[in-house]
Amino acid sequence: MNKWLETVKPLVYESRIKVPYTWSVGEVGSRFLIALRDHKKIYGTRCAKCDRVYLPPRKTCGNCFSTLHEWVEVGPKGTLITYTTVHYTSSVMPMKPSFAYGIILLDKASTGLVHLLGEVNLEEIKPEMRVEAVFKDERIGDILDIRYFKPIK
Repeated sequence: MNKWLETVKPLVYESRIKVPYTWSVGEVGSRFLIALRDHKKIYGTRCAKCDRVYLPPRKTCGNCFSTLHEWVEVGPKGTLITYTTVHYTSSVMPMKPSFAYGIILLDKASTGLVHLLGEVNLEEIKPEMRVEAVFKDERIGDILDIRYFKPIK
């Protein structure tokens, strides 16, 4: 090793770089989000070969690798499969803690959708409870156009 490196003190500059960007959710994701925004409808894609309905929708079946063409309305009601409660603050969280996320199996879907739970006492959440989507009044075309899923009473 060169001797001159031994006399050099490393300089460390700590900062954050913001890189603004846009991205596309593609043909399938766009159709899904537009239906949320414009019609308050939740759609999945159904495989003609193995009859699985994917939510969020996808272009290819994960079971048999067929191309998916059929769109099926799956919402707005479903069953909470599992959940977790968030108790910490982060700039990326969609709401202030404490709140819960759940995996919701909508009635006509074969796969679960991860989303927020609302209008619920965190102590009373339990798997198998029935829930339904609550949409924002002003929707912009993203997954949070579904504000949350609330218990069906």
